[in-house]
Amino acid sequence: MSFETVSVVGLGYIGLPTAAMFASRRKKVVGVDVNQHAVDTINQGKIHIVEPELDMIVNAAVKGGYLKAVTTPEAADAFLIAVPTPFLPCKEGEIPAPDLSYIEAASKAIAPVLKKGDLIILESTSPVGATEQMADWLSQARSDLTFPLTHGEEADINIAHCPERVLPGHVVRELVENDRVIGGLTPKCSQRSVELYQTFVQGECVITNARTAEMAKLTENSSRDVQIAFANELSVICDKLDVNVWELIALANRHPRVNILQPGPGVGGHCIAVDPWFIVSKTPAEAQIIHTARKVNDRKPDWIVEKTKIAIADFLQENTDKTAKDITIACYGLSFKPDIDDLRESPALDITKKLSRVHSGRVVAVEPNITSLALECVDLIDVDAAIAIADIHVLLVDHKQFVTLKPSLKYLVDSKGIW
Repeated sequence: MSFETVSVVGLGYIGLPTAAMFASRRKKVVGVDVNQHAVDTINQGKIHIVEPELDMIVNAAVKGGYLKAVTTPEAADAFLIAVPTPFLPCKEGEIPAPDLSYIEAASKAIAPVLKKGDLIILESTSPVGATEQMADWLSQARSDLTFPLTHGEEADINIAHCPERVLPGHVVRELVENDRVIGGLTPKCSQRSVELYQTFVQGECVITNARTAEMAKLTENSSRDVQIAFANELSVICDKLDVNVWELIALANRHPRVNILQPGPGVGGHCIAVDPWFIVSKTPAEAQIIHTARKVNDRKPDWIVEKTKIAIADFLQENTDKTAKDITIACYGLSFKPDIDDLRESPALDITKKLSRVHSGRVVAVEPNITSLALECVDLIDVDAAIAIADIHVLLVDHKQFVTLKPSLKYLVDSKGIW
């Protein structure tokens, strides 16, 4: 069965590029989002996020009549759900649980327009069992249709999980080139999903079951989190022992079977900083290393704040005519990784916020990938101005604009080792 019309629910950093790739292959694509501004922007042939090459693809797709955005789902042959899966609120020290309300809302939104033969793929990074939960919500909303959990291969609706595995800043290329892990609730669900993705995916579509596909994405990001935690913990140890961690890692990595990552101010984004908790929340007694890594990485921003306080004390000791109120702190970088505008779960943003709360003087921020900052008591300025006016400099993100600079700064907290 062919897929003439594809609906993508959620037009964010994953949903919009995915919708654009289908549209670029001359599929009729209906993008759905609750954000009216995003819908209006896309229908003008523009994009509301920063992602290289995406603007040209979206513009061509909209002008060609292959892509449109709406706020209410319309009938389609395949539905891809790419909505957020944040945490539920919890007290400090508690294990956060995933919030599946966006997936539930998306399921209930598409339910009225479903018909026999439709395919639904959950792309949102999810805890194990979420795809089955989505199928249950759909079956409750449409008792007139049959679903894989009760009717297997004979079900009216096919359902699968296929997590995204792309790097912000390289999404357009990686959507096409990367392998995809596809886990259907039945073999037929998997095969139909492969058929859909092969519209544009040049990488291999590897079939498994839904639970393993869900766990695969969580495992990939938890592995990275553990590796980063080792580097971050090493940086704290080296600071205490007066050892240059950057030189140390470079030397250790000369061993043919060692590849230590680079430390930083923490871990951010909606993947590596989030996905390990989905495993920990399901199996708290078993996920000991994963849980510890999360705690190590979550503590790193506070360590950077403390290092900045030490720099302030050193400055005041050498400038006895000054007070803390006279000191300006510049924070370089706010996004969760270099050369993007995405501030989700960003340790750099967290550090900047904390410094603005604890420091009695001025705090400024340099983030070349955004034009405005809704952060109280923090001014957004350019890099040259920051270097000129600040007394304490806190390097948080190794944006390309910063890497090429070699400023001679005395009071510097360099969390990335580039200055």
